[in-house]
Amino acid sequence: MSDPTNPFTSPYVPPRVWSPATPSGGAFASINRPVAGKTHELELPVGKHPLQLYSLGTPNGQKVTIMLEELLAAGHTGAEYDAWLIRINEGAQFGSGFVGINPNSKIPALVDRSGDTPVRVFESGSILVYLAEKFGGAFLPRDIPARTETFNWLMWQMGSAPFVGGGFGHFYAYAPEKLEYPINRYAMETKRQLDVLDRLLAERRFVAGDEYTIADMAIWPWYGGLVLGELYDAGEFLAVHQYQQVRRWADEVGARPGVIRGRKVNRVRGKPEEQVLERHDASDLD
Repeated sequence: MSDPTNPFTSPYVPPRVWSPATPSGGAFASINRPVAGKTHELELPVGKHPLQLYSLGTPNGQKVTIMLEELLAAGHTGAEYDAWLIRINEGAQFGSGFVGINPNSKIPALVDRSGDTPVRVFESGSILVYLAEKFGGAFLPRDIPARTETFNWLMWQMGSAPFVGGGFGHFYAYAPEKLEYPINRYAMETKRQLDVLDRLLAERRFVAGDEYTIADMAIWPWYGGLVLGELYDAGEFLAVHQYQQVRRWADEVGARPGVIRGRKVNRVRGKPEEQVLERHDASDLD
């Protein structure tokens, strides 16, 4: 029963068997569903480069375009790529072509057509590792301790960021109503994660040590974006000024040419000059 003296009580009682509400509400109500698989037939376009990226300029999408632009900046000409826009708010990720690349229907997804058999790669962390290894260990140390430390923080990001995006971001910015308990719950966890990073970066220049790696590329779009005030308009709410070391790192990484270029690709929000809906040639970003 609801207790009027307790702000965290609710009249909602879970049913014995769950079924989706109709409508479910929220910013993504039209595309959220409890089953996988395609909803329509739609083949994906293929451009001129061996690497074909199907994505959107969200933090997860930015990880991969930053990596590709960093590879190009480092002289890896084979990293030229086509980046096709997948509008997830319109359900493009449930088209047959995209589901064929990523059965989980989440961006980003990559196809490498450089060999005899196309290779599909999905999950942003997997794509970062694949590209690092494809290009001779670029941005991934070969020394076992340093390599392991890079993977430690890459996996930390993959496991932690859903609390920031799917948790805090959802309830603070996208849910159909503001609910105190989930916002408090996920704000607390988000701030704890920022404190983890702040303590780490007080002792080293980059996330995995003195070397810039794929761990930085994975973490920056989420946590760098938070402390720079670019996610959920929540900088003041989360008091991000407290995390001075994260801000120092975010500023340094954010000033890299590869990061500046990569974060523009497939972007549909922000300043018009920072949006490059599709990328098929380096000149598209100039």
